[in-house]
Amino acid sequence: MDSTQVRVPRVKLGTQGLEVSRVGFGCGGLSGIYNAPLSHEAGCSVIKEAFSKGITFFDTSDAYGDEHDNEIMVGKALKDLPRERVQLATKFGIAVSEGMQFSIKGTPEYVRECCEASLKHLDVNYIDLYYQHRIDTSVPIEDTIGELKRLVNEGKIRYIGLSEANADTIRRAHAVHPITALQMEYSLWTREIEEEIIPLCRELGIGIVAYSPLGRGFLAGKAVDENLPSQSLLAAHPRFSGENLEKNKTLYRRFSDLASKHGVTPSQLALAWLLHHGNDIVPIPGTTKVKNLENNIASLEVKLTDEDVREISDAVPACEVAGEREVGVFTKFSWRFATTPPK
Repeated sequence: MDSTQVRVPRVKLGTQGLEVSRVGFGCGGLSGIYNAPLSHEAGCSVIKEAFSKGITFFDTSDAYGDEHDNEIMVGKALKDLPRERVQLATKFGIAVSEGMQFSIKGTPEYVRECCEASLKHLDVNYIDLYYQHRIDTSVPIEDTIGELKRLVNEGKIRYIGLSEANADTIRRAHAVHPITALQMEYSLWTREIEEEIIPLCRELGIGIVAYSPLGRGFLAGKAVDENLPSQSLLAAHPRFSGENLEKNKTLYRRFSDLASKHGVTPSQLALAWLLHHGNDIVPIPGTTKVKNLENNIASLEVKLTDEDVREISDAVPACEVAGEREVGVFTKFSWRFATTPPK
């Protein structure tokens, strides 16, 4: 399926007025993670290509790349794009110290310090959507959101988001200032938010941004049809190693056969499955290759019936996916453990 003629529609993300492209672009992988980092020139070229094809929603974080490399790269790309037509999302909250030690910080002082730093790295006057990347369980969420609310009032950020937050945290945050979007891992092989989190977001009018919508590339054939790049951190991921990988390959082959039946690529079927779940769910697949970008955009043209969606879900039962969804060190920062102290 060719993407050259695909028109990327616009959708409302949340109920506060933010409008984004139906599919966004996750920029983190341009600065390493799943492969070798791209040069700024090459990374900017992919971002600009995405914009020229109708993607206007770009997602980064102060934690991506060495020395904020990803924000700096995205900032350079924005110089060649009409700023008012781009929805720029970035995040704060993961502090990286010597020897790749991670900690989570959500104090009001840290929120402000990170926001000011991100505005500099990105070289912009405002951030459209500013997320707390992970929840600091030592700080009442009301304190963190209170500072974000001040940043909204000052015009430094336009909308507030959360990532990997549980129901209690989402409700309490939303009571301080409306939350526009919740970013969560959501894909065919990671469906744990379906039961409680998605219904809550719909009740409160919060949009859902699905990160890793292709299962970190697995649902596009990474580690099955093509080998992992030598610099990929995925080699250490529980679902991509040892016996787990062998079990997951069986699921992938079943899924890949379904994609062939529909006459689309596996990544197109995986994204179409997600898009079918509602206009309030916006996937942000990332890639370093324009060919993959076109492939992902073309998923917007894939039409599925409810029965097709059930068949796809049954082909990759979430309970049969082998391995934890997070690398060890990050498991304790996931939404299930994201309750903050009472205010």
